[in-house]
Amino acid sequence: MAGFQTVGPNEALIISGGSQQPRIVVGGRAFVLPILQKAQVLSLQVFTLTVRTQNVYTKEGVAVSVDGVAQVKVARSEEAIRTAAQQFLAKKPEEVAHIALLTMEGHQRAMLGTMTVEQLYQDRETLARMVREVASTDMANMGMEIVSFTIKDISDPGGYLDALGVRRTSEVKRDAAVG
Repeated sequence: MAGFQTVGPNEALIISGGSQQPRIVVGGRAFVLPILQKAQVLSLQVFTLTVRTQNVYTKEGVAVSVDGVAQVKVARSEEAIRTAAQQFLAKKPEEVAHIALLTMEGHQRAMLGTMTVEQLYQDRETLARMVREVASTDMANMGMEIVSFTIKDISDPGGYLDALGVRRTSEVKRDAAVG
């Protein structure tokens, strides 16, 4: 029995059988011969990931915890969709998101070790850019892309950031008293 299969704009239809390379249809419909071909749907939706790294040591040995937010998805190029299909077609969206999350967490952890606490606190965008750049290669190897990545929160259990704030506050008060 033959029939048309339809996918939405945030899905790719992967049709295998009958040729060496699977045929890919994004946001459309295709004719599928069930006996000769197999059609499977790959989600192209954006995943929102909360990237948490707890108690990671910075360049100067201070433990910090950093929360970031990443938006990732399967890239739209045909090659990227083929790569993602090979790796994720049999997986649920939650499993795909978890794999992407582990990749982002690992790269965030690695980048934290290259910066000081002051650099992290004063220039979150640099950390976000570094994580994006380093993680992009691994994500591309999975057929995915990072749509956006931002640092949401930086904290430290030892009170290092609070101590920096106290020191700066006392300097401002001293300068104001002198003035």
